[in-house]
Amino acid sequence: MQSGIIKELKKIVGPENILTSREERVCYSFDATFQRGLPDAVVFPGSTPEVAEIVKLANVEKFPIFPRGAGTGLSGGSIPQNSGVAMVLTRMNKIKEISKEDQLAVVEPGVVTGYFQQEVEKQGLFYPPDPGSLKTCTLGGNVAENAGGPRAFKYGVTKDYILGLEVVMPTGDIMRTGGRTVKNVTGYDLTRLLTGSEGTLGIITEIIIRLRSKPKDKKTALITFNQLADAAYAITAIINAGVVPVTLELMDKVTIYCVEKYINMGLPLDAEAILLIEVDGSEAQVKEDIQMIEKICRTNKCHNIEIASAPQEREKLWSARRAVSSALVQLKPTKISEDATVPRSKIPEMLRRLKEIAAKYNLHLPVFGHAGDGNLHPNIIADKDDQEEMVRVEQAIQEIFQTALALGGTLSGEHGIGLMKKPYLELELGKTGLDYLRSIKKAVDPNNILNPGKIF
Repeated sequence: MQSGIIKELKKIVGPENILTSREERVCYSFDATFQRGLPDAVVFPGSTPEVAEIVKLANVEKFPIFPRGAGTGLSGGSIPQNSGVAMVLTRMNKIKEISKEDQLAVVEPGVVTGYFQQEVEKQGLFYPPDPGSLKTCTLGGNVAENAGGPRAFKYGVTKDYILGLEVVMPTGDIMRTGGRTVKNVTGYDLTRLLTGSEGTLGIITEIIIRLRSKPKDKKTALITFNQLADAAYAITAIINAGVVPVTLELMDKVTIYCVEKYINMGLPLDAEAILLIEVDGSEAQVKEDIQMIEKICRTNKCHNIEIASAPQEREKLWSARRAVSSALVQLKPTKISEDATVPRSKIPEMLRRLKEIAAKYNLHLPVFGHAGDGNLHPNIIADKDDQEEMVRVEQAIQEIFQTALALGGTLSGEHGIGLMKKPYLELELGKTGLDYLRSIKKAVDPNNILNPGKIF
């Protein structure tokens, strides 16, 4: 990158808020995938005007900008392509307001999701979205990727809690969408358009977040099955019974083995599946729901049920689920986490087909994830340096997506498209749908400044 551009960037953010050495830039060349891309510079703006000035400079000098939060994404959405500037928004980390009366909060994009949840719960409020990386990921990144998490089964994903945004457009202009009201049908829903746009249509600099009242009671159940099929049928039976758990998580045999080896918490290694189910609400509702879940699981041949009420007991059960990502890389160093999602009724069939794909391509393919809403996480564990194995990996991934679509599902339930899934997008949207997305991008970003090379 030209020294003149670096000089201008330093004027905007201050010399202490820009990184240019190779060693520093490498730290912002990756996310939670195995993809890599080295930026020419890394900038840390501290305000909306600074973001806008950087974007205006980019339009004049024609360099790309790659917005970034904490870099925990699983689709390569924040990875620089064709050099350019990585714009890291973690300095903008203020919670500007928490309003108990309006049940909303106003935050900057760099606020860490887990910290935000703790702060709103101090006020008796509740922010449901809980991505697996919530202790690290930022709210701005969550909005850009429309993140989900285990609680999405009952409460929905990030987009269901975004009332309004402040956004720096690809031209450097500043726009506000939505507002503080629960209902707003003025014009096109730009808030929804920008939520999940993966940094391609604008840079989020402020978020108005809808909150809920904190649930009064909560229980967690860890249920083991000797057969994966029995667990799958228990999932559909729970849903058909009208019970709506907060979470309905699945771990298969390989996942159980890796987690137990990693944290040694006494999980049964002879089990083929574990369901981790949490319910919340009034004390009476929680008691009724957990009894119904227990009855259904016993009818579907579960092996054992462990129920926890106290926070520390529930946290112990959840430690198994939270350890999954770290535990799986014990098998091989490269973890490719997919999130192909199917209708709930197709969960048993999808699980069966995934086992067939694993055998067909001779791959480690443990399955875990948010089975309650059909958002499974088939993970392929491989070695990216083994070229022959990676050919089989690509073939398996394509078949996983084709299977999900054939069952009426989608390529992604919560990870986004980014770099990893863009070759397959036309399979779901068709050429007309893909062209429509491209036309929106071209209209708002004629110079292709923001996050080029992603999605399309």
